[in-house]
Amino acid sequence: MPRLHRACALIVLLLLSQGAAAEKLRLVADAWPPFTDATLINGGLATDIVTTALARAGYASDFEQVPWARALLGVGEGRYDVLVNAWFTNDRTKLGQFSGEYLLNRVRFLKRKDAPIEYNNLQQLHTYPIAIVRGYAYSPEFDDDASLQKVPVHNFSMAVRMVAADRVKLTLEDEYVARYYLARESSKVRNAVEFLPKPLSENSLHILVSLKNPQHEQIVAGFDREIAEMKADGSYERLMKQHGM
Repeated sequence: MPRLHRACALIVLLLLSQGAAAEKLRLVADAWPPFTDATLINGGLATDIVTTALARAGYASDFEQVPWARALLGVGEGRYDVLVNAWFTNDRTKLGQFSGEYLLNRVRFLKRKDAPIEYNNLQQLHTYPIAIVRGYAYSPEFDDDASLQKVPVHNFSMAVRMVAADRVKLTLEDEYVARYYLARESSKVRNAVEFLPKPLSENSLHILVSLKNPQHEQIVAGFDREIAEMKADGSYERLMKQHGM
């Protein structure tokens, strides 16, 4: 009989562990250092904050890094549960449910230092080709302005090199992201460009939970609750400092 009890207990534990494994949330993001990048500590600042908050809410998770378009498509199709690093757009509400803000991104334009470009409003930039990362949303005003000459590229590194080479006149990116990549560029590129003083926008960063996950409302509610608790107990600030912010 004791052997039977032990066998039953092992079966129960096995079933529980399988169930727990099945309930792991599938997190996804593109490479967007210093916020999301598999080569950085705990996957980068945003990944670390998100996985910590979800764990505190009772959700285990696995993280996968894929190109942005694939990540967004995967969330819409339900292959991933949580997009780690999403700015709000109305179109994306058809794919998933947004959490509250957990980080803030300040988007700024970059130009060649010798280019006499000023920016106070977007109309001033209509005559300049602007390199943008394909699939990204920058701000509703910028994204919807059909008069801007937008040149889609694969990533910011390609965009800023095009600016330095005078192949386009401008590009734009979150300030922390841009500084991260510029520090890794050649001095020729790094010393050729500069930020325009006025930011395009300040965008709140959210997780986007797939509508295909039947618990998307509970996941968002748990995440938002734990982000608030992390800010209250000091653990949010400790994570920011750990990542050099």
